[in-house]
Amino acid sequence: MVHIAGSKKLKRQMAPLFWGITRKNKRFVVTVKPGAQSKHASIPISVFLRDTLKIVTSLREAKSVIYSGKIKVDGVIRKSLHHGAGLMDVVELEGANKIYRLVPQDGTLLKPIEIDIAEKTKKFVQVKSKTTIKNGKTQIGFHDGKTLIDETALSVGDTCVLQIPEIKILSVIKLEKGMNCLITKGVNAGKIGKIDEIKEGTYSIPKSIDITFDERQIEIPARLVMPIGKDKPEIKIRWFYDTRSTERNERNKIRKSSPKHGTWKIRRCRRDR
Repeated sequence: MVHIAGSKKLKRQMAPLFWGITRKNKRFVVTVKPGAQSKHASIPISVFLRDTLKIVTSLREAKSVIYSGKIKVDGVIRKSLHHGAGLMDVVELEGANKIYRLVPQDGTLLKPIEIDIAEKTKKFVQVKSKTTIKNGKTQIGFHDGKTLIDETALSVGDTCVLQIPEIKILSVIKLEKGMNCLITKGVNAGKIGKIDEIKEGTYSIPKSIDITFDERQIEIPARLVMPIGKDKPEIKIRWFYDTRSTERNERNKIRKSSPKHGTWKIRRCRRDR
């Protein structure tokens, strides 16, 4: 069996915050081995079972579940404690009959949401590269390390709805003005907004996008944005979709425009008296 280089453990103090592990329980924790996902943007499936989902209580129990072939990532059985699950990956627990998708939410890089069995074969992937190979064919590279030789019309930055584990493109979501998009990293990770303008970059300045969400507009690098559809996302990336949010925003606008707005009395602190 081929040996993959790299350390098998990591100091708990150095582990990413989105792993959700305790810092002072033990000194070391299982780390992510080199693979499809980035080491700094993925979580080992053993830690995912024990600390994120809390369906096992120890690493020994996690080993028993993983080595028995009961864990699938993107439809493929994974028997390594160090295999990293990252953005939009679908993790299936055969024994518990539960399926999870890892998405950014509430400023956290990765959070699991439970999805239906009908969606376990679909996944959002973002196009990161297009390369011309032998015989003039086009090879497409996605954010999760997958590659596909396909002649579908798309550009770098677009999102594909991928069928897994066959790796087949079902549809393409263009990165263009008016599209809804998901912010994948940073303090606004998990926010969904609408693209107002796309600013092409230069040699030294990266491509950026103006996005409006929560009644405010920000400019963000294009590499942190994933388009998800014109209206509602084609697959589930939230626990639920609150249709009342638009109504709430309208009520806030009415309240701000009313003459009584801004007349609240300010309570003085004791130290200011």
